[in-house]
Amino acid sequence: MELPKYHETFIPVLEILNTVESIKSRDLASKVRDLYYSELPIELMNQKTSSGANVLIDRILWGKSYLKMGKFVMYPKRGFVQITEKGKRILELGNLPLQDLQNDSDFINHRETVTSEKVNEIEDEIIKIENASPQDLIDSGFSTIETEVKTELLERLKEIDPYYFEKVILILLKKMGYGDFIETSKSGDGGIDGIINEDKLGLEKIYTQAKRYNENKVREKDIRNFIGAMSGDTSKGVFITTSTFDDAAVKKAKEAHHRIILIDGLKLVDLMHQYNVGVQVKTIYEIKEIDNDFFEED
Repeated sequence: MELPKYHETFIPVLEILNTVESIKSRDLASKVRDLYYSELPIELMNQKTSSGANVLIDRILWGKSYLKMGKFVMYPKRGFVQITEKGKRILELGNLPLQDLQNDSDFINHRETVTSEKVNEIEDEIIKIENASPQDLIDSGFSTIETEVKTELLERLKEIDPYYFEKVILILLKKMGYGDFIETSKSGDGGIDGIINEDKLGLEKIYTQAKRYNENKVREKDIRNFIGAMSGDTSKGVFITTSTFDDAAVKKAKEAHHRIILIDGLKLVDLMHQYNVGVQVKTIYEIKEIDNDFFEED
C-alpha cells in the first residue's frame, strides 16, 4: 500500500464537499483522510514531510488547490471550501484524471494568469525527463508553489474592498523602501489615492493611483485624469491595477511630461511576493552538500 497522489484525491474531495454547503479546508482534509484512507498502515498515515507536515493531509490540500484552479471548487469565504456546479457535474462522471484537469480551459487560464515562460519551460522539461535530477524536481516544485501563491494573491486582491486595496499599495511601497505615505480623502481626491515620499526625508513626493479591477482594463482616460490631478509639487506618479493597461493607456503614460510608472496585476503580485506583503514564509528548507575542503589534507 502507498499514499495517494494529490490528483488521486480529486474525487474524494468533491464527494465530501457534495455533502455539505461549505467546510473549512483543514476539516475537509481530515474527513477525506478518515473516510477514504483510514485503512492505510499507521506509519503511512503519520508520514511527515521534511518540514514536519503530514504528507497525506498535505496532498489532500494540494488536491483541493488544483480543483480550485479548475473552478471545480470555490472559496466562499476565508478558510472555507465549497463545491461548484462544475464540480458537481464532474462528480456525476465519477472520474477526473490529472490530464483532463490540466487540459481544462479554466485551469489553463488560471495558471497563465501569473505564470511565466520560464516556469512553463521548467515544468515542461520535468515532464519530459523521466529521471529528473533532485535539483530539477526542487526547481519545478518551488515554481509550482510560487505560481499558485501568486495566482491566489491576485484573486484575493480583486475581491478586497477598493479602499483597502489602496492601503495595500501604500504598504507595499513602504516595504519597498520609500518614505512615509499619506492616504488622501476618499471624496474629491481628483484621482489621487495616496502620496508617498520618494525618500526618507520627504524631499520629493510621488502620487499614487490604485484601481482594483477584475476584468476591465485601465484606459487612456484614467491615465489622463491621473496626470491632471497631479499638482505642481511633483512630476512622478505610480498607477497600479489588478488588471492590465490598454495600449492607449500605455502610450499616454509614455508620452506624458510627468514620469508615470504603470504596474499591472502580474507585476503587482511579483512585488508583493518579493517584499512579503500579503504572504508569509511557511517553510525554510536547508539543503546540504559535501564540504570538499574538509577532506583536503594539509
